[in-house]
Amino acid sequence: MLDVNRLRVIDAVARHGSVTAAAKELHYSQPSVTHHLSRLEAETGAQLLQRVGRGIRLTPAGRLLADRAAEIIGRIDAAGAELSAHVGLTAGRVRLAGFASANGSFVPAAVAGLAVEHPGLQVSLTDTHPVDALELLRTGKVEVAIIFRYDDTEPEPAGVRLHHLLDDSVHVLSTRREGELASLRDATWIAGCERCRSHLLSLCADAGFEPRIGYSSDDMVVMQAWVAAGLGVATQTGLALLAHQIDGVVATELPGVKRHIYAATFGEPPDPPATAALLAALAEAAAATLA
Repeated sequence: MLDVNRLRVIDAVARHGSVTAAAKELHYSQPSVTHHLSRLEAETGAQLLQRVGRGIRLTPAGRLLADRAAEIIGRIDAAGAELSAHVGLTAGRVRLAGFASANGSFVPAAVAGLAVEHPGLQVSLTDTHPVDALELLRTGKVEVAIIFRYDDTEPEPAGVRLHHLLDDSVHVLSTRREGELASLRDATWIAGCERCRSHLLSLCADAGFEPRIGYSSDDMVVMQAWVAAGLGVATQTGLALLAHQIDGVVATELPGVKRHIYAATFGEPPDPPATAALLAALAEAAAATLA
């Protein structure tokens, strides 16, 4: 049976890329880290590390084990948090990862409300993109991930359950009121994150053209500033505009186009009490945003 402490070692080495940094994080000596890695190789019968100059790198087998180690450690840590909160939400923690426009609109009200209702519960929040939030969820580093997806977005990883929160409108940003999307075939476009860029390409393809992308940013404030300066046009959602809108930027809603917002959890129901309380707070805050 693999030792959990040794799994923590290879996880730390994989994340930092060095024995020295892993030892510092784990408060081990370097020889102790090396010993744990050697024992892991003996237990698994596989070469997990390769020497590269004065450093090391993981072999394919080492990378596989490190990926599984991250997931196992995350689930163990999450189980501890769930058990500590199970007796009545008077203690414990719940961790949330979400994207910028959600974190700038309905999420603060949800987190603040949860803190008032359950003051003994520790709530943490991380700002990150949906793909990264789902990885944090899969590896047990958060209990809830707020994500967005479009109708043509690839399915989420196995084990992820989606709880619908709201449907978000999509707008074209320009310095004037726009008409049909096809009228912007000659415009310079500002593209967002990978998931939003993919949706932009799909929208424009449906309108019969390929957008000329001249600028890229995943920061909604930066995108609006570039639009206001006349550098190009962009798409942005209602939540983003609710969180921030620069003077001089005109938003024209695209009829029938929606971005779907979900809270994602991992594993089979029922959700632990702290997770269920957070989901309820997010649903209430999202409903209030639409009101």
